[in-house]
Amino acid sequence: MRIVFSTGDIHGIGPEIILKSFLKLQGSEHTFLVAGSFKTMTYYRDRLDLPVHLTLISSTTAIDEIAANNNRTLPVLSVAEPDSVQPGSLSAEAGKIAMLSLETAAKLCQSGMCEALVTAPLHKEAIALAGYHETGHTGFLAGFFPKSSPIMMFFDPVSKLRVALVTIHEPLSKVPELIRTMDLDSFFLQLSNSLQKDFLIERPKTAVLGLNPHASDGGVMGSEEKEILLPCIARLSSRLHIEGPFPADGFFGAGNYRHYDIVVAMYHDQGLLPFKVLAFDTGINVTLGLPIVRTSPDHGTSFDIAGKGIASERSFYEAVLLALNIAKNRTTIPAP
Repeated sequence: MRIVFSTGDIHGIGPEIILKSFLKLQGSEHTFLVAGSFKTMTYYRDRLDLPVHLTLISSTTAIDEIAANNNRTLPVLSVAEPDSVQPGSLSAEAGKIAMLSLETAAKLCQSGMCEALVTAPLHKEAIALAGYHETGHTGFLAGFFPKSSPIMMFFDPVSKLRVALVTIHEPLSKVPELIRTMDLDSFFLQLSNSLQKDFLIERPKTAVLGLNPHASDGGVMGSEEKEILLPCIARLSSRLHIEGPFPADGFFGAGNYRHYDIVVAMYHDQGLLPFKVLAFDTGINVTLGLPIVRTSPDHGTSFDIAGKGIASERSFYEAVLLALNIAKNRTTIPAP
């Protein structure tokens, strides 16, 4: 298989963790490619003294010329080159290159030239400075593949914990209304289908977290559980293995997540806070529901340590392994 990496923000740790991961991956049966900046990859390779051989590709037509057995060289498809590379700094130029890298990598997967996309971290403020309205991977890919309804899920290969988010990067003030107005039935059905296809789980066991504290204690602290979540779970119970809504704190505190294939959180921090406590170094972000395979590490750009050579590549490396596995699983159960 051929996997493409997007570099993320060139002033963050993305290029470093790509290079370090490639050192672990080279020599395998798969080939890898970076869509981004050759100047940037060379800069970090030299600055951090990493023994990676890089080669410049100037156009997509040259990608198929990469020999399958030449997996000890990391090709870089240049999408744009910066005036300078300044680790830890915020710039519109870096934001633009990050988005061009992502767009190019998505096109390579869309065309079938690559089997999966693994994305390094973006910096939302840098992307906004570059003039982009959509500043996240999931939102961009949703627009790039308009017929899809992507779901943000996080997976820890060590504990096998999976957490999916009903709402993603939304202000807390908007979450209740979003939950009331969205098609939750479709969300849960798509989530189950994706787990069957991408993880080969025959009948995923789903735990649904409540929106309010204590899952509202029977309506004392909110009505969304009684009015929205419980009816949804009842409607789907004959088609899916789905239970809840559970109070989030007690659910994670008692370790009940171990009894389910997927935990569904109503909003970002409700799911990500316990996940990152349990799996900060190994966690992987997976975008389900796309026509392409996309994974990423579950951390950010880490400007504070960029260029210092101390960034851990573990999460990115695990994201690559998962991307390879999902791509293989999709050939086992072809998409409808």
